[in-house]
Amino acid sequence: MASQRSRRRIPEATVARLPVYLRILGEQFDEGVTGMSSDQLAEFAGVNAAKVRKDLSYLGSYGTRGVGYDVEFLVYQIRRELGLTHDWPVVIVGAGNLGQALAGYNGFGDRGFPVGGIVDVDEAKVGSVVGGVRVRHLSELKQVVQGRNISIGVIATPGAAAQDAADALVGAGVTSILNFAPTVINVPHGISVGKVDLAVELQILAYHEQRRSNAAQGSPLVSVPGEPRRGASA
Repeated sequence: MASQRSRRRIPEATVARLPVYLRILGEQFDEGVTGMSSDQLAEFAGVNAAKVRKDLSYLGSYGTRGVGYDVEFLVYQIRRELGLTHDWPVVIVGAGNLGQALAGYNGFGDRGFPVGGIVDVDEAKVGSVVGGVRVRHLSELKQVVQGRNISIGVIATPGAAAQDAADALVGAGVTSILNFAPTVINVPHGISVGKVDLAVELQILAYHEQRRSNAAQGSPLVSVPGEPRRGASA
């Protein structure tokens, strides 16, 4: 029964929440918390308790009535399911400001994603050291990937160069890509792609800020161009 459960495919929405649970549980464990209920975890995660229980059931973890979940064991279960029981070195394409910031961020290595390489086409950047890693030319990408057994690539190039970067990563043998470039990339079937668009996230925050501002001003209605706003003189 347990083996059948472990082979059951976990929904993508649940996979997206597992890292959130892992962060919360890790923080609580560091503070000396050894047990948490689904209600407590749900409150920290901003979801309902039923969803937490459903998510964790995919791991084969149901907790104990009146006791909740063993925090340390649940951390282990989530790390195992996410493949975090060993390191996953990554290669960064693009040694500009963003690439340098990502390479210099120790948090990646601390969480099991050490920077195994960084490449660029700019000869002025090739040979420099960023975050303790020497920048190599894009033409050496395959050598970097195979030498460090890398399967995850990060695109930190301008948008116009993102597709070429993706093609190079796929050609080098990378099977998962995290794209920071402000554009959509096309990859072959079987390649996993994650996207981080900072502009989109800021636009979403701007939407919420505008709603707060409108509410503070009495919720004025936004007029359609060329049409008078309701309540205003025509």
